[in-house]
Amino acid sequence: MSDEDSTHFGYRSVDKDAKAGLVAEVFHSVAARYDLMNDLMSGGVHRLWKRFTIELSAVRPGQAVLDIAGGTGDLAAQFAGLVGPEGRVVLADINASMLQVGRDKLLDTGRIANIEFVQADAQYLPFPNDSFDCITIAFGLRNVTDKALALRSMLRVLKPGGRLLVLEFSKPRNELLSRLYDAYSFNVIPRIGRVVAGDSDSYQYLAESIRMHPDQDTLKEMMEDAGFVECSYHDMTGGIVALHKGIKA
Repeated sequence: MSDEDSTHFGYRSVDKDAKAGLVAEVFHSVAARYDLMNDLMSGGVHRLWKRFTIELSAVRPGQAVLDIAGGTGDLAAQFAGLVGPEGRVVLADINASMLQVGRDKLLDTGRIANIEFVQADAQYLPFPNDSFDCITIAFGLRNVTDKALALRSMLRVLKPGGRLLVLEFSKPRNELLSRLYDAYSFNVIPRIGRVVAGDSDSYQYLAESIRMHPDQDTLKEMMEDAGFVECSYHDMTGGIVALHKGIKA
């Protein structure tokens, strides 16, 4: 298998055509306990990371928002309230199980009137050019096979002046924090996954996938290469997570 035909699935090298199916198996497995595991793994801090993403989005009533890899709908629910009845929110996810969990959750809370649910691959978004005022992707880009292709797809469907926000695990700035984070990720998280979700392997993959994701400056460069302007990022929790922002000219 040549380098051109291969990509990483955690620390494993796999055929590019196989990665999407392998990632799908992970999220089919974890979908039912996804929200609970997020709270347990982050101590609830993921809610603060997402709140900052909402604040930086500057979404206003009447706008159109696309939440890619939107999973269980945390961001989509908040955007639905911001855009109001005249606005539009699309919750997109490549994984049918995650999409169903998100739909059921939002139905239960009654926040579904202006939310559409679309099963979609971030690399090949099934929307017309210049469709959205804001696009978010939270903790999903690292699972995409061709990140550069996905970023170009996002740029295409954004309106001129529209904003892309990428919330993703990144690289801690402090060496001691980095070592502690590694120990927690590889020793504690898979054990939590085994006890709570009955699946340690999927959470081992998630820990590995974080380490294989580009660092803050590399992702900023990738966004610029895709055509975004005014690219910047904000480190959170010491760089364990970063929020990248780019604008479509």
